[in-house]
Amino acid sequence: MEKMVTIYIDDKAYEVEEGQDLLKACLSLGFNIPYFCWHPAMHSVGACRQCAVKVFRDEKDRKGKIVMSCMTAATEGIRLSIDDPEARQFRASVIEWLMLNHPHDCPVCDEGGECHLQDMTVMTGHIYRRTRFRKRTHRNQYLGPFINHEMNRCIQCYRCIRFYNDYAGERDFSVFSAHDSVYFGKHEEGVLRSEFSGNLIEICPTGVFTDKTLKSHYTRKWDLQTAPSVCVHCGLGCNTIPGERYGTLRRILNRYNGDVNGYFLCDRGRFGYGFVNSDTRIRKPLLNIHKDTPGGPASKEEALEYISKILHFGARVIGIGSPRASMEANFALRSLVGPENFYQGLSEKEHETISEIAGIMQKSPARSPSLHDVSMADSVFLLGEDVSNTAPMLALALRQSVRRKPMEIVRQLRIPEWNDAAVREAIQDGKGPLFIGSTCDTRIDDIAAGIHHAPPEDLARLGFAVAHEIKKDLPAVDDLPKETSSLARRIARALKTAERPLIVSGTGCGSREVIRAAANVAWALCEGGKEAGLCFVVPECNSLGLGLMGGEGLEGAVRRVIDGTADSVIVLENDLYRRMEADKLDRFFGPDSHVIAIDHYLNRTTFRADVVLPAGTFAESDGSFVNNEGRAQGFYQVFIPGGDMQESWRWIRDMMVWTRREAAADWKGLDDVRKAMAADMPLFRPADGIAPGAGFRIAGQRVPRQPHRFSGRTAMHADVSVHEPRPPEDPDSPLSWSMEGYAGRPPSPLIPRFWAPGWNSVQSVNKFQSEVGGPLAGGNPGRRLIEPEKEGEAHYFMKVPSPFEEKEGKLLVLPCYHIFGSEELSARSPGISGLVPGPYVGLNAETLDHLEIQDGDEVEIKIGSQTLLLRAERMPSLPAGTAALPTGLPGLEGVALPYRGRLKKGGKRTGAHE
Repeated sequence: MEKMVTIYIDDKAYEVEEGQDLLKACLSLGFNIPYFCWHPAMHSVGACRQCAVKVFRDEKDRKGKIVMSCMTAATEGIRLSIDDPEARQFRASVIEWLMLNHPHDCPVCDEGGECHLQDMTVMTGHIYRRTRFRKRTHRNQYLGPFINHEMNRCIQCYRCIRFYNDYAGERDFSVFSAHDSVYFGKHEEGVLRSEFSGNLIEICPTGVFTDKTLKSHYTRKWDLQTAPSVCVHCGLGCNTIPGERYGTLRRILNRYNGDVNGYFLCDRGRFGYGFVNSDTRIRKPLLNIHKDTPGGPASKEEALEYISKILHFGARVIGIGSPRASMEANFALRSLVGPENFYQGLSEKEHETISEIAGIMQKSPARSPSLHDVSMADSVFLLGEDVSNTAPMLALALRQSVRRKPMEIVRQLRIPEWNDAAVREAIQDGKGPLFIGSTCDTRIDDIAAGIHHAPPEDLARLGFAVAHEIKKDLPAVDDLPKETSSLARRIARALKTAERPLIVSGTGCGSREVIRAAANVAWALCEGGKEAGLCFVVPECNSLGLGLMGGEGLEGAVRRVIDGTADSVIVLENDLYRRMEADKLDRFFGPDSHVIAIDHYLNRTTFRADVVLPAGTFAESDGSFVNNEGRAQGFYQVFIPGGDMQESWRWIRDMMVWTRREAAADWKGLDDVRKAMAADMPLFRPADGIAPGAGFRIAGQRVPRQPHRFSGRTAMHADVSVHEPRPPEDPDSPLSWSMEGYAGRPPSPLIPRFWAPGWNSVQSVNKFQSEVGGPLAGGNPGRRLIEPEKEGEAHYFMKVPSPFEEKEGKLLVLPCYHIFGSEELSARSPGISGLVPGPYVGLNAETLDHLEIQDGDEVEIKIGSQTLLLRAERMPSLPAGTAALPTGLPGLEGVALPYRGRLKKGGKRTGAHE
């Protein structure tokens, strides 16, 4: 437990944690002190001089001295004044010189209304500018499709460079010049390389970096309707705040969750929302009786009447779930068709690996860590996962973890951890042990202490060898190369000597053996007395939730339809052509099968269905997802969709009503579905309380989705009526569709936006935390469904896979990933779609030379029944005998990997790879 000390603020005593900086202490106590350069995640550098307070020697000292509160530690008995006239005057003079060159463009600035500079200017009382000289001006740069650059608004706080270079670890953005001509940008304009560049929008206290995707459909911040939500673009479950206006989703902001994403989001999560507004959205039910062309629109009643004929009494109906659909929607489908007829909707390889992970997590003595826990690990072994592309925020957390071990130097020198410049000076290039075993280069190789590239079989053998070094009675790995054996010993030694060792793996290379090897390492550490973490990466927002629900994979469903043991299929939010080869699915959509598809955009599956029902996206639905940690989190509608769109679980409930299924009799709202799910599957009982139910009220009031400054509600509907319409009721949540409601701080799962009096910017999150940088008041959102098995014994995996063998004429084609393109929904967003690479096959230098081809030449590759003609791309780090195919890119959907494939050069067979 941290030691507490008493400090005196304007002669009143307060108890705070010893050693923290005074700015953080005062903000945590609710005081308002202006600041710019300080940030809770990046700490103090004392660059802006805005947070000045006066400190006194003792109670008799009346003169005192001005200090920067962010650079002064809280010690026993320290006395300070925030309201001292001299301190107030100093802060006013600082804001005045910072504003000398700032343009008078608040009315046209995209940041206007939620600008930290505006808030701090008002807080200091600065209202008059005495300078009459011309302002400094800069030329702006093109920084890509996400970020708009307006350098004239810069106040030189250095936050952007500290985040981009020091925190996120990228180097294509820098600071140039000096004095009052400092310039933050690129040496040569172009797209920012970092997958976290969008955080500059929230990091910057002014309007230098603004959201270019919002600019295309701009709305003032106080006119955005918002709700708490969860990102749908990977399996980490980052918390978000989507904003809507006129039935269009306009932007995504970070929603602080101290256990998950903290203050940041990746660019895919921030800018991938465009699919919600896509022209390919399904807005009315479609009847497609002939299956050759998309059918015409129908009414809701016509569609349900047609479905009731398909699902007649005695029909053999199966349901195919989805890892991008909510828990409630998957459970509703499972209830409609019965557990024995429910299929997970995952490819064979996905089903195999996710089921393995779900089983391991439920019997594991190692805890599945949150992203915050990951950032605190002091030794990491990453096995078989390219986290920068499959789970970007996990990569950002790992970048922070490598700083934990060198902090021993800082503690020896007695440097406070919040003194960021001094800490980095002391650490220099020191990094903690992070070992990476992967199939090819990753974007975090620059912070690794050791790297090993190998095919999945050999990565698994490395993992088993590390486990053996930790616990000698686990199986040894024979015939390991000397270099690999030495690396295994290094990894084991680093993990055994760590206080918080962490093992990271996942589904990325499609290998169940890699996952088992990672589990062995973590379990061996736990048996040795270590509090080891075991973190698995899963591909989609509800992959783990679906895995915990049980059921066979997609292969079983397709087999039943083809062999005639099922004649009707309900497909839930799942484009099956992304998960299976087209020739199998063409037989699945045969003349004797009836397919009902529930989805929110047109795809190859909906084109082949008899009936298509329009589902709401995450922005138009309520529900919950289970992230890779096993944390169930709720998300809420931010706007009511037009037409007949509704939540998927409601469509299934309507089917039950029309076909007279008893299960739906009591499903009036989302709470009823959750209660039924908890009763049917005990594992999900904790999820029943992830957020307050629809009947929750504070002082008899709901929580408003609209801010108190929201305007234009009457004008928005003036073409219908000049009278303000009655806000609709929300049967599924305690949120209201208006700006009327409880004006105070709601429970953390229901916070729709961060705002406090005098704090209009994202910095207002400080007012919602139990302490600045800590958990939200009342606890962070979400509830863990799985906790470690402390009493039971670890069930080790004892079979070591055979080493990889090159086969004459075939290459092992491995999956690789792109943050932009591999994920289904974000690739449909305008800003991201322009960054999606074209399809290619990655080959190492040996294979390129053998085939006598160059970068860019066409290569024909045969995988199963598919023949692909692709551009060759040099990937020097690929192991011998392998190739890489980017998962999910246009034209590469449904390819089952890993796979032994044949290559030939541009249509003419050559050499050993015939």
